[in-house]
Amino acid sequence: MVADLKLGIGLGYWQRRPVDDSAAVLTAEQLGYDSVWIGEAYGSDALTPLTWYAARTSRIGLGTSICQIDARTPANAAMAAMTLDALSGGRLRLGLGVSGPQVVEGWYGRPFPRPLARTREYVEVLRAIWARDEPVRHEGEFYPLPHPGGAGLGKPLRLITEPLRPDIPVLLGAQGPRNVDLALEVGDGWIPAFVHVESFTAAYGDVQARTRPGFEVVAMVNTFVDDDLPAAFRRAKEPLAWYVGGMGAKGANFHVDAITRAGYGHVAAEVQELFLAGRREAAVDAIPDELVDGTSLIGPPGRIRERLRLWQDSPSAPSCSWSCATRSR
Repeated sequence: MVADLKLGIGLGYWQRRPVDDSAAVLTAEQLGYDSVWIGEAYGSDALTPLTWYAARTSRIGLGTSICQIDARTPANAAMAAMTLDALSGGRLRLGLGVSGPQVVEGWYGRPFPRPLARTREYVEVLRAIWARDEPVRHEGEFYPLPHPGGAGLGKPLRLITEPLRPDIPVLLGAQGPRNVDLALEVGDGWIPAFVHVESFTAAYGDVQARTRPGFEVVAMVNTFVDDDLPAAFRRAKEPLAWYVGGMGAKGANFHVDAITRAGYGHVAAEVQELFLAGRREAAVDAIPDELVDGTSLIGPPGRIRERLRLWQDSPSAPSCSWSCATRSR
């Protein structure tokens, strides 16, 4: 039993039009929610909306789910995180992730290979900057500081401002086994996507045995509140079909891999095939109720309350602090 299960509100990222979710965030804070989480893809960024909501709240935690590491150099991410953490009174959790090759190479113009090594170095530089023990030198392959080439005039620098917290929590978005291993090794928490609550241990093993005190697991659980249960199930399947079908190339889609590890490999393959063929409605139809019911909270409030107990009673991480970041659609 996870006695300290906490709830957060996950706002994702903007779709076609900008959205100010201040009312939802203020309501969540008033209701005692633990945190609000903002993501980014190739539209709205994660840090600017969090700053907007930080200025309108006083207690609720602020999390990025996730900041893409290729969107910012480690120094830029360290500066932005330090600034927001200070302005919010120490409320930031910095969630980081590598995204996927389509976005990294197509949007940021950066090479995707060796994401684990890049992530490890990125976290090392962040923590060295915040620590301010000495001017930062880093001899890594991906983020050498100072830069070894260029004008040849680079010099080690120390962060000007003393951070409010030199140990800002860093959480890693991870789905594959090696990525999860890295999150458990170097992170202060782990942000999994499309976790199936009833097959968590089968997919990820005994995470609880590998965590440290204070390690946080932030499971993003889409929530669809509706008295019309069939309609709610249909709406719950749409984002899953989009991510499994379209958010990644065939053979390089980490969401397909996650659903496969949950025991639904045949479903993931069919959904991706239909989606890439342009048959998006059929891709949604191909998702069984039991799959989306295990990765989402669906239906009227009473049913959602009952299903939420599965997360609280989950044997997968009893010593961890779980945040089910929910988004009502």
